[in-house]
Amino acid sequence: MLFFAVRRILGSVLVLLGSSFLVFALCAASFDPLSRYYTLQPRPPEAFFENMREELGLNDNFFVRYWNWLTGVLTGDFGETINGTPVADQLFQRLGVTARLIGAAVIIAVILAIVVGVIGAVRQYKPIDYFFTFVAYLLIALPTFWFAALLKEFVAVGINDALGRQVLFTLGEETAALGLYADGWELWSDRLAHLVLPTISLALLSFAAWSRFQRAAMLDVLGSDYMRLARAKGLTYRRTVVKHGLRNALIPLTTVVALGIGTLFGGAIITEQVFVWNGMGRYLLENGIGANDINVVLGWLLVSAVFVVLFNLIADLLYAVLDPRIRLS
Repeated sequence: MLFFAVRRILGSVLVLLGSSFLVFALCAASFDPLSRYYTLQPRPPEAFFENMREELGLNDNFFVRYWNWLTGVLTGDFGETINGTPVADQLFQRLGVTARLIGAAVIIAVILAIVVGVIGAVRQYKPIDYFFTFVAYLLIALPTFWFAALLKEFVAVGINDALGRQVLFTLGEETAALGLYADGWELWSDRLAHLVLPTISLALLSFAAWSRFQRAAMLDVLGSDYMRLARAKGLTYRRTVVKHGLRNALIPLTTVVALGIGTLFGGAIITEQVFVWNGMGRYLLENGIGANDINVVLGWLLVSAVFVVLFNLIADLLYAVLDPRIRLS
């Protein structure tokens, strides 16, 4: 198990280095740090642009620029925004906000996917299976922004009106200025109330696709020889499904969830816009792409790549837990 983990960790480091190179190459080809000066009236003299290129290192060749950026990132320096503030401070503050949303969404989506997938496989072609299939395909077909808007405009308003008070919040990740005078449970209970609708929006859209994978994997397991052997040895059907079937059926879902982290980051961008969360998604759109700030976009893409690689590493290690034979591969 130790050598298996070491090999996967080393492989993940190499993949992350390759990802950082591609991220830098993509941004270097797409963004011009001096573009905001081109439209100024009167236009700055050419000497100004030459000095800026020298100051920003744009006169260096591509590999020197990449090396300077990478060594800075390894020490926690993601550069500065166009306003002169450190990118790292803003990025990791926003990361904490987005992590709450994605973490809660993944937990809920995985639990629902396992439960619904197993029930759909065990009750194949029964009314409950058709019902879950209909719901899953309906959620898969819904655009993220539209589903989030439906929850915001109808579910939140309906529940708040029915209860006669506001229990579901539709704007922000916490009540404005609450952090200035509140702490402990008061602050976190408020954050949980703001977390409900964005989490449901992101979790249900992910759960819909994941539940179909879990159902298909469970159907393959239920028809295998070792499941029939377990039943022939006298184990009850429920014990056979839970102890022998579910563990093996979780392996494909583990892969799908690990690969779906990148999709969740993309979905979080839209969800944060709809619910006005000051997370990484809004930071990318407003401070990065909207302001044509290459350091912000570089930081966002690299952090996203780190999480994708990290979750794939966790998935590899979970394979060895779910199926001990993988430890020797």
